[in-house]
Amino acid sequence: MSSWYRSMLPEQRKTFWACFLGWALDAMDVQLFAFVIPTLLPLWGMTKGEAGIISTSAIMTSALGGILGGMLADRIGRVRVLKLSIFWFTVFTGLSAFTNSFPQLLITRSLQGVGFGGEWAAGAILIGEVVDKSIRGRAVGTVQAGWPVGYAAAALAWWGVFSLVPEPVAWRVLFLVGLLPGLLVLWMRRGIKDSHAFRDAAEKQAHKRDNSVLSQLLAPGVRSRIVLSCLMVAGALGGNYTILTWLVTYLRQTREMTVNMTSLYLIVNLLGSFAGYVMMAHVSDRIGRRRTFSLSAVGAFVTVLVYTQLDLPTGVTLILGFPLGFFQSGIISGMGACFTELFPTRIRGTAAGISYNVGRGAGGMVPAIVGMTSASMGLALAIGIWAACSYVIVFIVAIFLPETHGVELEHV
Repeated sequence: MSSWYRSMLPEQRKTFWACFLGWALDAMDVQLFAFVIPTLLPLWGMTKGEAGIISTSAIMTSALGGILGGMLADRIGRVRVLKLSIFWFTVFTGLSAFTNSFPQLLITRSLQGVGFGGEWAAGAILIGEVVDKSIRGRAVGTVQAGWPVGYAAAALAWWGVFSLVPEPVAWRVLFLVGLLPGLLVLWMRRGIKDSHAFRDAAEKQAHKRDNSVLSQLLAPGVRSRIVLSCLMVAGALGGNYTILTWLVTYLRQTREMTVNMTSLYLIVNLLGSFAGYVMMAHVSDRIGRRRTFSLSAVGAFVTVLVYTQLDLPTGVTLILGFPLGFFQSGIISGMGACFTELFPTRIRGTAAGISYNVGRGAGGMVPAIVGMTSASMGLALAIGIWAACSYVIVFIVAIFLPETHGVELEHV
């Protein structure tokens, strides 16, 4: 990493890596389901619509978890909620290995989603508050680059487990691998502290008579920002979750690829995703949050349509996976920094948690819609249409969203 990372104090770096690993392991546990969909469809006689419902249900409950996590983060601290969330989603990922039917897996994955949502609400705000404003976009965006790292870990685990274990059993082993993030909580118990901004705000709030969070959330300046943020997230994650949920199935069934070929395509896509998080984080610190959102939305719109709708040679499709991942993640890269800057410290966790997770809940419906409409229009067309529509929403919202780049958190 460059000078921006070296400028951080040792305590800030430790917080950075705790949040990065939290993101990575969160992503690993979430994405394991996408890899077992092709196995469970014939094994359980599960339909694509039911698979989409499981994916959407986990995302919907993550919205609830994110809202609760954000509220708790404003009350008991970002670090405590981060630890609790990681432990929660780890347990229910492991329990998924012991399910035997669609309803059972629906329950465990839905409960897993609660911890998944809480982790974002606490982690994004924590790192955004800890670092200096001049590097906030790069720090938060790079932390979120832990997502493709975790996705890659899930892909590697899938490749290794399915290569060594018979498929009817391999999916259970894969979910048990998801117990590993629990070890991170033990490491995080040492030396990770809440930001000075949070501690100062908590002390000031304790001496105020009016502690009504609701009245602060409904204040005109805050309310409009929450609405815009919800719409931004709904569009960005509607497209992102569609690709994350259905890309493996698209490659294996529509494109009829083997496990090894699918893994190769995913590697290219994940490299693009990692680059998108990191590079667009740098871009957001240079040209601002709004322009970065707009640029990423246009790139994602064009790329997803070309990838799914054109009959391209295999080599071209492989290469195109890089910009597909780059732009789908580039949109999300600036959100943590932007939401940290949009809202006052005393309600930052709650407001950001509501914004991200209500939007996540709305965007999370898109994978289910793709699964249901794919029966009539085909999976490729369903992915392309619904993802492209989601990215149009991002572009429109970016026009109206306030620019927050360079804001001092103490003045928010």
